[in-house]
Amino acid sequence: MKNLLRIVKKKYFLFLLIFMSIFYVQASAANNNDISNSRSNESIDIANTIISHISDSYEWHIMDFNKNKITFYLPIILWNNGLECFSSSAFSKGNIVFGKYGCYKIHHGKIYLTDSKGDIIYHKKVWNFSITKNVVSIFLSSFLLCYLFLRMKYSYKNYQTKWKLAILLEYIIIFLRNNIAIPNIGKDKYKPYFPFLLTSFFFILINNLMGLIPMFPNITGNISVTFTLATMTFIITNINANKNYWIHNFWMPGVPVVIKLLLAPIEFIGIFIRPLTLCIRLFANMTAGHILILSFICLIFIFKSFFVAGFSIIFGFFIFILEIMVSFLQAFIFTTISSLLIGTAVKK
Repeated sequence: MKNLLRIVKKKYFLFLLIFMSIFYVQASAANNNDISNSRSNESIDIANTIISHISDSYEWHIMDFNKNKITFYLPIILWNNGLECFSSSAFSKGNIVFGKYGCYKIHHGKIYLTDSKGDIIYHKKVWNFSITKNVVSIFLSSFLLCYLFLRMKYSYKNYQTKWKLAILLEYIIIFLRNNIAIPNIGKDKYKPYFPFLLTSFFFILINNLMGLIPMFPNITGNISVTFTLATMTFIITNINANKNYWIHNFWMPGVPVVIKLLLAPIEFIGIFIRPLTLCIRLFANMTAGHILILSFICLIFIFKSFFVAGFSIIFGFFIFILEIMVSFLQAFIFTTISSLLIGTAVKK
């Protein structure tokens, strides 16, 4: 019993130490990147500080070391009557980048075509295929998922595996199959849609957890990513929908014609609103937690008090633990609602 308590204490201490290091890195990043730029001013622009940390960018800032920024500059790929390729470091050297087919500059996180003086030409659009830190993070998470499941596949011998992580993943997969896919879609029809549900769950989960690591972007806090996931659910649901689904949506049996005419437009709008709620729910929940943690960090540099620092660390730790729980919960909710939408469309 004493040995067990020692192990628990050690694990608790290690977890607390990891959190403190995470909190310190986040705080030092906020301090060095944004707050140091406003040392001449007593007030700190909290909104810009938080937005700069949760928004996407064309460079991946890791940390500051001995007053030197450790930054990965990502490739800029544009099409403007020809292919333009250069490093995002070109924007850090000046406001305007002179390319082969035009001049460009970043304004509010977007790349615009400009004249030689730097004035934005709004009526001309540039096709932007640049690699951002969110794109790099998606590649990393996808590679990690492929590695985990390929290793899981080849770890089985005689239908058994001794790899502990593979056993955990197997429990999760069985749980999703028996408690989400089969009850919502049906035992006879769940198999074609189960790979999509598994991919959605693990993709959202791993990106939720990676977003809690310092220096990593919050992928599921990007509305474009959550909108794409919700659109995939929308397409799969409506392409595979049977006749009964459309009849019950637009011409409900046993309902007076006048009521049918009133309900049909509402049901039509509902077809688009239901997957849209998937997008907004995931985006809002994951973004809110990051904003709260960054807000507690900013309080330290605003008040510059040991009491406020202690308050921020305690409540930041609580929000961090809550964010880990929310990471699993949001992946579970997205997968469950997706299976419900698919189930209502394919069931007879």
